[in-house]
Amino acid sequence: MLSRVADSIYWMARYVERAENLARFVEVAMNFSLDQPDSGVEQWEPLIRATGDDDEFLEACSDFSEANVRQFLTFDGDYHSSILTSVTNARENARTVREAISSEAWEQLNALYHFVRTAAGAGSAMSVDATFYDAVVQYCYHFTGILDATMTRGTGWNFANIGRHLERADKTSRILDVKYFTLLRHVSDVDTPIDDLLWSTVLRSACGFEMYRKRFHSVTVERIADFLILEDEFPRAIRYCIRQVQNSLLTIAAPVEPEVNSAILQTNEMLDDLNGLSPRAIIQRGMHEAIDSLQSRMNQVALAIHDTYFAHRTFPGPQMQSLMQSQTQLQSAGR
Repeated sequence: MLSRVADSIYWMARYVERAENLARFVEVAMNFSLDQPDSGVEQWEPLIRATGDDDEFLEACSDFSEANVRQFLTFDGDYHSSILTSVTNARENARTVREAISSEAWEQLNALYHFVRTAAGAGSAMSVDATFYDAVVQYCYHFTGILDATMTRGTGWNFANIGRHLERADKTSRILDVKYFTLLRHVSDVDTPIDDLLWSTVLRSACGFEMYRKRFHSVTVERIADFLILEDEFPRAIRYCIRQVQNSLLTIAAPVEPEVNSAILQTNEMLDDLNGLSPRAIIQRGMHEAIDSLQSRMNQVALAIHDTYFAHRTFPGPQMQSLMQSQTQLQSAGR
């Protein structure tokens, strides 16, 4: 497979996953605001913090109001990771490799694109309700299901699998980190009903509320860390996602041997470290510090994948420029 084709399939899957996660984050935040109508800015600011694009948001908006946050994350065409931009980029990547994906997958993604474009053209994000975000999530679910049901498990599907799970792991880590940071700012809320409600919001943002409840009967920080970081069977847990990345990397015929393949080596090392972690060790080290390290390493894996499989261009495209900028921010700044 041409590196150009593999690159486009990889980013197609990442952008669809990104749009789905953002839509779910906003929908969960809207539902939380109904339970806590006085939450105000404190409910919406963490969504921007989770993206890591605080500076870009503050250049475009004056405050973290619901209207500003929803517009920025949903329909802002200048923001590289809004739902509108993510869906547009996913469709453009798919359009260039239509021969490599199924017609059913293309039609589903094209329908999602026109749905979001129509909504964006009708007004601001405040003009759509929670059903819009739920519809985006459902469109993305259907696309992923169609892709899995109609593509052979060859090189193309494996690059889509890598992109999907790297993006998923990144978003799980970000929502967990930011919500934990939010809780720490209000020590008086610990072990109170609002504490339980916030952790439930974290689980719902990761589609893990019911599965968590089936395994654990009470909400604790250690159990949350165990479930969302170290669980090996929940499909949005970081460890599960990295294992999926590893499996696909080992399946793809790489241009270099596995012994010198930096993408495989870094993924193996990250997974070995996750296998050796315990929830208590994560809490003792510091949740933010542990997640910050995981995010940095996931970006390093993504850059290694680019350098190993896609680096046919003389300069990085806008997709990799965004990732490189994110990596630089993680290395140079704390929260």
